[in-house]
Amino acid sequence: MQTLDHLEQSRIWKKTCEKLKQELSPAVYNTWIVANPASQIVLTSADSALVTISSPTAFHSTNLKKNLHPVLTAALQAVLQARVEIEYQVGQRLVSPPTQTNSQQNRSEEELNSNANLVFDPNLSDAFSTNQSPRAEDLFSPQTIQSTKEDRLKAKVQSIGLRADYVFENFAVSTSNEMAHAAAVAVSNNPSTSYNPLFFYGGVGVGKTHLMHAIAHNILKRDFDVKIVYCTGEEFTNEIVQAIQTKRASNFKLKYRSAHVLLIDDVQFIAGKNAVQEEFFHTFNALIKQNSQIVLTSDRPPQEISLLESRLKSRFEAGLMIDIQQPSFELRTAILLVKSQAAGLPIPIELAKMIASRVESARKIEGIITSIRSEVELKGKQVSPELIEKILSLETKRARPNITASPTQVIRAVANHFKLKQSALRGTRRVKHIVFARHIAMYILKEELSLPLTEIGRWFSDRDHTSILYATRKIGQEIRVNDQVFQDVSALRTTLSLTG
Repeated sequence: MQTLDHLEQSRIWKKTCEKLKQELSPAVYNTWIVANPASQIVLTSADSALVTISSPTAFHSTNLKKNLHPVLTAALQAVLQARVEIEYQVGQRLVSPPTQTNSQQNRSEEELNSNANLVFDPNLSDAFSTNQSPRAEDLFSPQTIQSTKEDRLKAKVQSIGLRADYVFENFAVSTSNEMAHAAAVAVSNNPSTSYNPLFFYGGVGVGKTHLMHAIAHNILKRDFDVKIVYCTGEEFTNEIVQAIQTKRASNFKLKYRSAHVLLIDDVQFIAGKNAVQEEFFHTFNALIKQNSQIVLTSDRPPQEISLLESRLKSRFEAGLMIDIQQPSFELRTAILLVKSQAAGLPIPIELAKMIASRVESARKIEGIITSIRSEVELKGKQVSPELIEKILSLETKRARPNITASPTQVIRAVANHFKLKQSALRGTRRVKHIVFARHIAMYILKEELSLPLTEIGRWFSDRDHTSILYATRKIGQEIRVNDQVFQDVSALRTTLSLTG
């Protein structure tokens, strides 16, 4: 064990205060942090520390521990880069007082405490002195009480690992996700009584994690003391491995089996790992038995998760399973408007439509908004069609699969995708579904392989270049507004990237 000297403690507490000042409201920071500084920091091992927080009254100490313990712990751990335990004390001197006269030294400890004449090192807090103790009317003002509640909730959200912006208010609802949204709201209002377990599955960027976090946010707003445990399937696996290695399996079980709400993202990650599945099976049973709510997400339904034990599949399927589809054009537009507004970057609806027509998932929409925001804030540019087009072009180049297939492979892939014969695709029949598939093939040959229009025409019964131009322009327009066309082209790009 090593007790840090006063200068080092001063440095650490100042850095901690800087972090806390950014995370807490001014009223809460001045009332609860300034008046309750760290009095001692002891390194108990290479990766752990004991920090003593001193308060002028028991009232301060009790409320600090009750309301701000998580945020204090997180800030100190970030600065110390070690696990931190906090001890709360009342009337503890921060450092040895200045040289005193004999008469001063003879004053009793009782007198010192009764007068609250604590001697604090001014270096450890920029704003603290014994003459700056908060007034009672400030401690109990509606503003301070409300700020404290909000900061308590914020601290707990951070300690759980939830994203602050993943709430129901920021979730755009459409036909592709309205059932998932309704189920999530029902579970958040009545955990463990509506649907248990609740299992969301779908592709990347469809809103599974957003809904999971929103459930937790809503539960905490209704009952702050609910114990919520959130992790990914990978984190769950890593914790089990660590618990086995360190022989602390009991700590692991206590953490997960005492949860009122368990949220596991990407649960498919545990498949094929026997020890992990075994522990999850017993955890699942224990939570259901004690009436705790379980919410899971996956990229596919349980029956399609290979190497997942049958007993887990049956338990997942016993609850409510909801397939969340890729967002439609209208929903992508709504998502973009909601997220840009939340980011403080209002985007006109026409530009929002322009982006939504070229981006297929909510996650990519977030990336686009971040790119636009950096251009506006760091380079001083205006949101304009030219700026949007530039960002979209760069994003398309980064995100689009690299296709090196031959024209023959493209025609074969399109024919297989639409269940047609290659001869029909390349022929002259004017049946609607054949014409549509033919136009898709022409579009891919032009956009992905950059073939000249005349050469594309030769692959399709020597058609004139004007016919090819009409077909490719038509598909290019349809992709922007027709979700089915967009999905067909995206699927073919993926197939061809693997083929080539």
